[in-house]
Amino acid sequence: MGVVITLIVLAVGAYCYFGFGLAPVATAAAPMPFEKFLANRALHAVVAKTADRPSPVDASESNLKGGASVYRRDCAVCHGLPGPPMTDIAKGMFPKVPQLFHGKGVTDDPVGETFWKVQNGIRLTGMPAFHGSLSEEQMWQVSQLLVSADKLPDSVKQELARKD
Repeated sequence: MGVVITLIVLAVGAYCYFGFGLAPVATAAAPMPFEKFLANRALHAVVAKTADRPSPVDASESNLKGGASVYRRDCAVCHGLPGPPMTDIAKGMFPKVPQLFHGKGVTDDPVGETFWKVQNGIRLTGMPAFHGSLSEEQMWQVSQLLVSADKLPDSVKQELARKD
């Protein structure tokens, strides 16, 4: 009986926490209890299943340039470019958006993991899924670009820096 009452109290408490507006929902608010732990745990478990997927697109200069063009158009507003500071849009997001050409980035992630994130997006982060708007080849090109970000040829860097 004690277990049932405990479960009911927890359910009512959770309902009140969310129903009375006590949960932090603004991007500037601190994360909810266990939010970061649970979200990261679930993401890592799912991505681990596909991380070793090989890329059908090689890291040739033409594919990296194609990835740079797509990245500049669809990703840079949040994830940044080499050189310029973080955009105002990226500054206002929660959780904070990784700046993929500054700091660690994703160069040490398997290309399959990066592809999964590009293809499927990540819930509760603002990262959209691109499976309905980019071709499979474009998603692989962007993935190859990002895992090669620390060793890009000059022509690819120029494509990233190009102003439309």
